[in-house]
Amino acid sequence: MSPAAPQFMFDFGSPNAFLSHEAIPAIEQRTGAKFEYVPILLGGIFKATNNKSPAETLAGIKNKREFHALETERFIKRFHVKPYIWNPFFPVNTLNLMRAAVAAQLEGVFEKYVDAAFHHMWVEPKKMDDPEVAVKALSASGLDGARLLARAQEPEVKAQLIENTQHAVERGAFGSPTFFVGKEMFFGKEQLREVEEMISGK
Repeated sequence: MSPAAPQFMFDFGSPNAFLSHEAIPAIEQRTGAKFEYVPILLGGIFKATNNKSPAETLAGIKNKREFHALETERFIKRFHVKPYIWNPFFPVNTLNLMRAAVAAQLEGVFEKYVDAAFHHMWVEPKKMDDPEVAVKALSASGLDGARLLARAQEPEVKAQLIENTQHAVERGAFGSPTFFVGKEMFFGKEQLREVEEMISGK
């Protein structure tokens, strides 16, 4: 029996989620599995689990930041992905971007939106929590940025993002990127090797 489709809990504010997004297409090609992308709000997960971002947890600890950078270099080489460009506006409040991801699902442009939002966060980084900047960037990527960000304010869209986030926490998530294969949880981009092994039946 083949395992359940892998799920990817993501927030555009995480550079490691971006790197995972870049690595996933080749994994899908190798395994024949299709990842289900689930938008969550990382700030909501941190609040619910009393967690903090790596930027905070790595601060002031000798050698930890350096190892984190080394781990990222290894990931980039292993999965043949381009490194991210650090967003100079970090931390970017991704609340509206993540709500707009739910709106993009309703509009039938989810995959295109995810590519665009990650691109404007970590390839050509912009201040994506500025609504004018976000609308312009998304529109330049061939999306109706104004419509998506308007729909992001709809009560059912907001409620869906909250539900996704709460459900992820209930299943054990405490950050992003988090992956689920059935009931099995994997955290961090490095765990994509184990995710691939599991969905390959190894």
